[in-house]
Amino acid sequence: MERRVSAFALVVATRPDIPVHCLRPHAARRAADWFVNRFPGDVLYAVKANPHPAILDAVWDAGVRFFDVASLPEIELVRARHPEARLAFMHPVKARSAIRAAYFDHGVRIFSFDCEAELDKILAETGEARDLHLVVRMTVTDAYAAHSLSGKFGASGRTAARLLQRARAVAEELGVSFHVGSQCMRPEAYRVAMQTVGETIRAAGVTVDIVDVGGGFPASYPGLTPPPLEDYMRAIEDAFEDMPVLFNADLWCEPGRALCAEAGSQIVRVELRKGDALYLNDGSYGSLFDATHTDTQFPVRRVGPANAPARPLKAYKFYGPTCDALDAGRQIILLPDDIDEGDYLEFGLTGAYASVMRTNFNGFSEQLEAALDDAPMTTMYADERGAFTAAAIETLRLND
Repeated sequence: MERRVSAFALVVATRPDIPVHCLRPHAARRAADWFVNRFPGDVLYAVKANPHPAILDAVWDAGVRFFDVASLPEIELVRARHPEARLAFMHPVKARSAIRAAYFDHGVRIFSFDCEAELDKILAETGEARDLHLVVRMTVTDAYAAHSLSGKFGASGRTAARLLQRARAVAEELGVSFHVGSQCMRPEAYRVAMQTVGETIRAAGVTVDIVDVGGGFPASYPGLTPPPLEDYMRAIEDAFEDMPVLFNADLWCEPGRALCAEAGSQIVRVELRKGDALYLNDGSYGSLFDATHTDTQFPVRRVGPANAPARPLKAYKFYGPTCDALDAGRQIILLPDDIDEGDYLEFGLTGAYASVMRTNFNGFSEQLEAALDDAPMTTMYADERGAFTAAAIETLRLND
């Protein structure tokens, strides 16, 4: 992977013909360090958000030793990269072969489920093992989140209580988990969810060893500024103290986007300007998936020298490279009024759910990769002076 000081240095040196997925491992390490030192429990990195080896190494270097994996390939990836990592197979629906391989080949003991049929699969494919840590995925409100995640998974009410009772009888450790939704904008969502889960635990009359509050921790995007992350930590810690759990119960979280969003950006080239429309060489079938399929606003800038003269800004629509009319951005982007063919743009905050969503539609799958040493376009993890300083960046770079 090529390494450059900045996006501008990369463009000047290479004039790339295809998109460039830029990684800033120092940003992922900084975010992971924040969580490791401030979350009142264990931090599991949600590998699905960005499984790039450089990101896995960055969060490992920050002290993360626990990974939320959703498939056998993710298990194999983390195990090969960091053999000592602790893995939790948190997808509520798993292939039988994946369960067997996870347990017998990779030492996975933590499995999530949300129905009796899945619990039956886990028990059968692990040979009725008695060293399982079984985690019941529960449904909670996601009314506080930008993106709902409650429709597909989760048990509630009497069903959840029965699952807890049955799993308690066979599990070495019993856990509960939930997900308040992606980009949760209100810390009290975790308190409300933990109260709901606590009521179900009481109804089931069981003891619980693990409370997993899932992900949902927000990154800061233009027009979407969440409360300070410290408020989320306080809300979770306070609610955990009121839950009916063992005195030494473990508290987990599974941040994904919050650890890696700032660690990625996408450099694209303008292939054509047609009035107020820009046609780019990346789009909804590539690494701009989120920027075209969701209403999230991403920071965008023209890649140029820092001392370039300021130009009046103009609103543009943008389109991706495929022949599909759906390959179009939802957001209007503000850029200098003289943008034209051959200019390079950088979309920031694409470190989560961007490169992993690429397809080969119309043959536009190819992209380059580069590691950059500069600061992300925006950050929630500022130093004591409120920003990434040059000295801090250099220190992080030397440790990469």
